[in-house]
Amino acid sequence: MAIDFNKHGAHEPDVVVEMNTTPLIDVMLVLLVMLIITIPIQTHAVKLDMPTGDPPPITVQPEVVSIDVDFDGTVLWNNEPVTSRAALEAKLLTAANTPVQPELHLRAHKLAGYKYVAAVLASAQRLGLNKIGLVGNDQFADGGDQ
Repeated sequence: MAIDFNKHGAHEPDVVVEMNTTPLIDVMLVLLVMLIITIPIQTHAVKLDMPTGDPPPITVQPEVVSIDVDFDGTVLWNNEPVTSRAALEAKLLTAANTPVQPELHLRAHKLAGYKYVAAVLASAQRLGLNKIGLVGNDQFADGGDQ
């Protein structure tokens, strides 16, 4: 009676038919590191072509027109009362047709109704004036007229 050592694995190990993946994983890791190194860094900067040099000096200073709206709806053009809405629109149209439009500084009394201020703003916008600013009422900040 002879004992076959190959059958029980005592003498020679059985052949493993599975693939050894360790070298494959090592190669993939090296490739991943190389890919990470070669990718360009993403920056969030916006490239702009900014003008160089000094801006041209302002040759003509715009005129400043002060428009005041009183608490009862009275409109003052440079401290002169405007008698009607048509007269106000005539002044606004004249200002809009000048080569250099004046700056309109609109100052409303704190008790003035919104409809009076909105009417002046709407007329100015409709007639083509685009330099309009609302001026604060610092002198009325304490709550009383002086």
